[in-house]
Amino acid sequence: MLFRRLLPATAAVAALAFTAACGGAPDDTLEGKARDGRLTIGIRFDQPGMAQRRLDGKYVGFDVDVAKYVAGQLGVPESGITWREARSADRERLIAEGGVDFVVATYSITEQRKERVAFAGPYFQTGQGLLVRFTDTEITGPAALNGKRLCSVANSTSARKVESEFAKEVQLVEYGQYSDCVTGLLAGNVDAVTTDEAILAGYVAENPELLKLVGEPFTTERYGVGLSKSDPKGRSDVSAAIERMVATGEWRSALERNIGNSGVRLPDPPEVTEK
Repeated sequence: MLFRRLLPATAAVAALAFTAACGGAPDDTLEGKARDGRLTIGIRFDQPGMAQRRLDGKYVGFDVDVAKYVAGQLGVPESGITWREARSADRERLIAEGGVDFVVATYSITEQRKERVAFAGPYFQTGQGLLVRFTDTEITGPAALNGKRLCSVANSTSARKVESEFAKEVQLVEYGQYSDCVTGLLAGNVDAVTTDEAILAGYVAENPELLKLVGEPFTTERYGVGLSKSDPKGRSDVSAAIERMVATGEWRSALERNIGNSGVRLPDPPEVTEK
């Protein structure tokens, strides 16, 4: 009986030794998942300039280009990528449940989020801004929002930061997507939209005669690639890919290609610290 109980454990050890000897990565790691030339990547579908699904079904934007570059460094071509929408409220869950292999979705690195997921990067740095109608002359910054209707997405800290630090009497309105907030702004249902300036700049570029950014950025947001906490090598590999993207000049080219015409000053690449 003792011999029979030990046999499965011995076989498991032998299998692990065989995997290590062959240099193969476990299937639940990013390296292992990329082995067959396919990855599922979470992005936003509604953020012009950063990540957007066009009417023709094509995915475009800076986040998309970063995701494709990282996948390529892992041996996965664009044709091997399955894109999945990762809204703000769903990102941690998608990573934890294995619904995506990693997330590139204007995903700010915070200590609270690092309790649930790991981050590689950062690959981009921006700050929180305000979007208003082009004809609006009253709202010049976050301090001018008292009594105004301010929109952001559910599970975002952007609107509450305005409420806690600048305008105590602001009326918060939460929608599922930033595109819904912009629609509400254009329709007059809300007075301003707040999130990271890089996201808002894409909407200005699409509607320069209707929308504008006001004030200066009032936070610092560092975007990282989110992935499982159980895969430290995966995080290291993704951070190395980001550093290569910067070093080769492709990072700058992608940034200029996607948001260069938005009127926002293009930042320098941030130092990669999450390794």
